[in-house]
Amino acid sequence: MKKLEYDVVVVGGRVGGSTASLFASKSDVDVLMIEKRQEIGSPVQCAEGVTYNTFETLEIKPSERYIRSRIKGAYINAPDGRRIKYDGDIAEGMVIDRKIFDKELAIESAKAGTDIMVKTTAKDLIIKDQKVCGVIAKHLGETIEISADVVIAADGIESNMARLAGIETHHNPDLICSCAQYEMVGMDVDPGVLEFYFGEKIAPGGYLWIFPKGDGIANVGVGIRSSVETAINYLNKYVSDLDATPVELNIGGVPVSGPIDKTYTDGFLVVGDAAGQVDPITGGGIHPTISCARIAGEIAAEAVQNNDYSSEFLKSYHKKWRDEIGETLDQSVKYRRMADKLNDNDMNALAEFIETQDLEAISKISVLKFVGKHPNLMKLLTELL
Repeated sequence: MKKLEYDVVVVGGRVGGSTASLFASKSDVDVLMIEKRQEIGSPVQCAEGVTYNTFETLEIKPSERYIRSRIKGAYINAPDGRRIKYDGDIAEGMVIDRKIFDKELAIESAKAGTDIMVKTTAKDLIIKDQKVCGVIAKHLGETIEISADVVIAADGIESNMARLAGIETHHNPDLICSCAQYEMVGMDVDPGVLEFYFGEKIAPGGYLWIFPKGDGIANVGVGIRSSVETAINYLNKYVSDLDATPVELNIGGVPVSGPIDKTYTDGFLVVGDAAGQVDPITGGGIHPTISCARIAGEIAAEAVQNNDYSSEFLKSYHKKWRDEIGETLDQSVKYRRMADKLNDNDMNALAEFIETQDLEAISKISVLKFVGKHPNLMKLLTELL
């Protein structure tokens, strides 16, 4: 059996893996990143929207090579057709081409010193004296033993590395959003505006999105939960009324249960979807994953430099990412639980209220008067508070 030795091995070559590899390599430790697919960045597994904060965290300048559309606004469409302007962070971001972006990020990591092996699948962990010491992988039919002081799992929602390390990553099936997305040509959309559609008939337990990519091209996708029909069925119903042509289809799942309780053990860290580092309201995971993966890479490098790979040392990763985004994700879990209980009438009432208010001058009294007319909303507000 072929044997390799590294300071850090990262399993998974998408944004989480490349970010962790990049920042570990910047600290001058020997890093290997392995990716099971033959091409980094394909297939696309998200709507491709990012904020400018993402690039600040990465410490890189966005490239025109992968920017498809600069976003200047977003709208929420209620079940009854009301269209409400949305002022969240994503309304001032961009839509990118993930196939190019993911590969460019891997290239940045390689330039920093990371070795990369594609078409390489992690099959098992090497564990000695209850410490993770590397991975067993298969590369082009050949089994390889890769020893490492720290293993970082960035292998997505289907992760089995964390489970093998003894970390509980089980996601309740009811809290996994089933998603389907077409990239479509011939879309009559504003190239600088995102659209979100809600309603039990269009996307039960989730929403439908349209993310423009310029030149009449857009990602049209739907995420649903707790439905007897599949996401692709709801998506096909919607696009059947569009005068546009699909040129790509992507299907996947997104965990919206919130982060797992523990993201480290001896010689091992877990990041991204595998760790539940996804916004439970939007399902967006690029920025949370990159934020956490940077910390994971830096802490792994510190562990190597200090020759300390114990849980006691590596738990600083968990503490640092919790300090940075943990409270935000926890709050989103609460909002998602409230949103789960909203029906179409509640959403329409909320849209009508927002439409008729000056949100900068809104008062507690006006809010209480409004929810007082809607018993279900009053109950949900009481639970939230």
